[in-house]
Amino acid sequence: MDTLTFLGTGDAMGVPRVYCDCGVCTEARSFGNNRRLRSSVMVEDGQNRFMIDCGPDWRNMMETNGIRQVNHMLITHAHFDHIGGLPEWSDACRWLRVKGSLYAPREVLEQIQRQYPWLSNHMIITEVDDGITLCGWDISCWKVNHGKNGYSHAYRLEKNGFSWVYNSDSINLNDKEKKPLYGLDLLVLGTSFVHETAEFSTRSVYDMKEAAELLAEVKPQKAIYTHMSHDVDVNQQIDLPPGTVLAAAGRSLKLSR
Repeated sequence: MDTLTFLGTGDAMGVPRVYCDCGVCTEARSFGNNRRLRSSVMVEDGQNRFMIDCGPDWRNMMETNGIRQVNHMLITHAHFDHIGGLPEWSDACRWLRVKGSLYAPREVLEQIQRQYPWLSNHMIITEVDDGITLCGWDISCWKVNHGKNGYSHAYRLEKNGFSWVYNSDSINLNDKEKKPLYGLDLLVLGTSFVHETAEFSTRSVYDMKEAAELLAEVKPQKAIYTHMSHDVDVNQQIDLPPGTVLAAAGRSLKLSR
């Protein structure tokens, strides 16, 4: 049985913000329903697993979930909240005397290797621009608009007639970028705010109002919002499109019809 588990559901800074005393951050410190590590997911088929993104909370995620090692890592883009855990993962590979497998598009790998040039000592680095197969999933990637932050990559995964996309960091997608989002059983989409009021040119991720418009267009069977900032209070009722829920750390779901 193939499953998807959310390990982290927060945006680039996570929740709580260390400087912030808003209601969401205060609740996150006290009770934790809103506590969010940086966004990452794990896919398992019962015998093997791989992760998508390896942010600075990687070690915390592993300890919380009782996982001692992950051998395969797929990266969306080279921002710190998505690659900051790679040195710790590399160190785990070194001490366990295993070669990890790191996958990403060529441009992303080039950025990662400039930042962490020693990673290749402890892992096999593979370009995925032409696709890859992991745990039986046929995986394709494409570049998506990340607003003021340039670009990220989304991944479409297909297996046994089930199709889903992981797209944590994007905004204002054009028609070409939207095309792989049609015909999905599941869309995992980054939505940092319920409604972001910052000037549009300064933004980098969909808000939930904009995401609802996207879902109405591409019509996935189900959608899950992730990459959420301290604007999102999971204890409050949020108006979501039908078939859409908010991601929660530790939550697992079957990747099948």
